[in-house]
Amino acid sequence: MGQKKWPKWSLRIPQCRFIFLKRQCEKYRRNNVPLFFFWRFFYERYKIKYLMDIPARVKIGKGFKIEHIGGTVINPNARIGDNVSILNNVLIGAESRGKRKGVPTIGNKVYLAANVVIVGNIKIGNNVLISANSFVNYDVPDNSIVVGNKIIPSTNATEGYIKIP
Repeated sequence: MGQKKWPKWSLRIPQCRFIFLKRQCEKYRRNNVPLFFFWRFFYERYKIKYLMDIPARVKIGKGFKIEHIGGTVINPNARIGDNVSILNNVLIGAESRGKRKGVPTIGNKVYLAANVVIVGNIKIGNNVLISANSFVNYDVPDNSIVVGNKIIPSTNATEGYIKIP
């Protein structure tokens, strides 16, 4: 099955345009170096324009959605699953020392609200909602809501937050 085409109207939305350029960089990274550099030029321009630092080599699954553009930083070694939605000012970063040295792995169907910080070699499970202004440097199990530093089990944590196409 071929890759789904982007509707032309969606490329008018900055968030969609940003993800489109990232996907083009992924597509041509190994197959066609001149086209990779062509798309990379525009991608780097948009990273600066929209204050986003999501390197082209970050592994991001299908259905990734940026709800509000600006201030998002993702470590190039982080792994992000399918159907993840993030708001503005989200940091997914590395811890350079200590027992959690490394980068996070984020599961499928995860919602990251505004000003969320996720650092260290941790795993965020599937169907997880992390509320605004949360600092997460610990593993979060599947089907959970994170509020501040508390984990609340919830089988429908992302219901109404994640819209799967």
